[in-house]
Amino acid sequence: MASGPIMTAPICLIKNEEEELVVNPNALEILDNISQPVVVVGIAGMSRTGKSYLMNRLAGQNHGFHMNSTIRCETKGIWMWCVPHSSKKNHILVLLDTEGLGDVKKANPKNDSWIFALTVLLSSTLVYNSMGTINHQALEQLHYVTELTQLIRAKSSTPDEVEDSIEFVSFFPDFVWIVRDFTLELKIDESSITEDEYLEDALKLIPGTNPKIQNSNMPRECIRQFFPKRKCFIFDRPTNDKNLLVHIENVPEDQLDSSFREQSDKFCTYIFTHTKTKTLREGIIVTGNRLGTLLKAYVDAIRTGEIPCLENAVIALAQRENSKAVQKAADHYSEQMAQRVRLPTDTLQELLDVHAHCEREAIAVFMEHSFKDDKQEFQKNLMDTIEKKKKDFLLQNEDSSVNYCQTKLKQLSEPLMKSILRGTFCVPGGHSLYLEAKKKVEWDYNLVPRKGVKANEVLQHFLQCQVPIEKSVLQGDKALTCQEKELAAERAKKEAAEKQQVLLTQKHKEQLQKMEAQERSFRENIAQLKEKLERERESLQREKEKMLMHKLKVEEELRNEGFEKKSETLRTEIQLLKKEIEAIKDKHLLSPCLVDVTDGVFGEEILDPTERAKKEAAEKQQVLLPQKHKEQLQKMEAQERSFSEGIAQLKEKLERERESLQREKEKMLMHKLKVRLHRAWAVLRGQCLVPEEGKSQ
Repeated sequence: MASGPIMTAPICLIKNEEEELVVNPNALEILDNISQPVVVVGIAGMSRTGKSYLMNRLAGQNHGFHMNSTIRCETKGIWMWCVPHSSKKNHILVLLDTEGLGDVKKANPKNDSWIFALTVLLSSTLVYNSMGTINHQALEQLHYVTELTQLIRAKSSTPDEVEDSIEFVSFFPDFVWIVRDFTLELKIDESSITEDEYLEDALKLIPGTNPKIQNSNMPRECIRQFFPKRKCFIFDRPTNDKNLLVHIENVPEDQLDSSFREQSDKFCTYIFTHTKTKTLREGIIVTGNRLGTLLKAYVDAIRTGEIPCLENAVIALAQRENSKAVQKAADHYSEQMAQRVRLPTDTLQELLDVHAHCEREAIAVFMEHSFKDDKQEFQKNLMDTIEKKKKDFLLQNEDSSVNYCQTKLKQLSEPLMKSILRGTFCVPGGHSLYLEAKKKVEWDYNLVPRKGVKANEVLQHFLQCQVPIEKSVLQGDKALTCQEKELAAERAKKEAAEKQQVLLTQKHKEQLQKMEAQERSFRENIAQLKEKLERERESLQREKEKMLMHKLKVEEELRNEGFEKKSETLRTEIQLLKKEIEAIKDKHLLSPCLVDVTDGVFGEEILDPTERAKKEAAEKQQVLLPQKHKEQLQKMEAQERSFSEGIAQLKEKLERERESLQREKEKMLMHKLKVRLHRAWAVLRGQCLVPEEGKSQ
């Protein structure tokens, strides 16, 4: 019992005091600390029939549940003992010992019925303990089973023509009847029978319309209809020594009757191997903390004068468990992201890929631990939570990239900055030296690995900071003509514009990646939800088919026994069940569970007007999402076109200016050549044309 305390002794779970049932908060705390699935065995029976002794045997102890040899009933309310299960790994065996039924000295006999009903609701296997034989008196004492229809509800509301009790078979525990101090032979008409056959024979209805007979048949009929799996064990007397019987818990094993020891071992082995994990309808596994939540819901209903309702209790349980499932899934996402991501990531896609894997696992965790999230409120909550956490990781990734890049750039640009401070570039040809030094910084920076998503942005910011310095160096370089300085300045603008274009393209690409990641997240949620809903549909179908098989069996037995009217009533229930099963197969019983989450991936369900309106609103919203996506892309593309157009026009202008400058230089060159030619001719002719040359110049 790794997740909860080891109990060395039982504790009172439900107190029966001052005519009221009260849950013991200390016992609830123990259950709340048990996260493993539980196997719950509850025992009920008349006072002083040895129930506590049997439960101690199941716990593997001689002492534990209190036993008393006097005429006073010792166990009050319901007592609980949680021990590790002997054969089911990672399961807890919860033993419930109940107050003896039928004690004439009780202040409020009605509490007997409530205690019996609570034991039925909480148990995986209900053990009923009686003495002697299964006869009319024994069945009469089990009248509590006939009251269950007034003490338990399966659903908060049912159609007028449908009895709520027809659902009991889907969640009632297995039923084990123990007959203590059995002295008869297991025979019918001189033929040997098994213990189970003995029980089934005792449960056969007695023919007749007499009110007494009908009342006598009620417990039989309820047991047969409500408890589909039944088992019987008979026990000999532990010993014929009355002195030893007084303190049976202190009697050594070897002094007990060998038949009794064998029967006890057989019973315990059956319980350990056949009692199932406590499960609610639609396959919801009950853990210790869930059992505590259910118990509190049932007792609160009783204390307020209401009837304990399984459906309401499960809804209350789902609210608590689904909140915990969201937290568990979100924590899993955070833990896995922290383990798998090394910030800064080289690219945004690298982070988004890890996010996708971690999100997929987190959704699976939520699906495993959640149930009855019919409107997907908790799943949407998880989606929002993970989206916020993803954004936090994106920001952390960006900050990490910025810090890392700034640090590296500061180191790499240190020689450049020192040269600037020393005035190294304030010489003729200094601009060329400056450009070379700056290019080296860029080159070395680009060789640094895993700079992250802000690498270009940090570099661009650095280069922008260098613009005024470069202008100053350029203007002070006396080796360059005015035209060359202008050309260099235009070239610098062009390079800056191209780098800005690269940065814009990167941002555009990252925005698309983020949107694609969000779409993948949406589809992953839908895919896992569809799988879960399909599993739940199959589980519900199996549950209904199991109910159908049981009712068909009971109907056939009643018909063969001559109870045609009762058989006909069951046939009506059977027809309703068949319709439900067909509806489940056609998915007509599934709610429009993807409203506000998906656009009808299950096809057209049969919806009431309210649900249909919700679905149509969801479909319109779904249409709007791609439209917004498209509009955003169009805006970004328009911005990119505008920028590209600006670059193209700038290129054309620079090309025109370059051609104009080239023509001007060619014109100057032709003029110089012409002047030199004139001078050469003058020398040859002995004429001095210097004044004209100077004039021309």
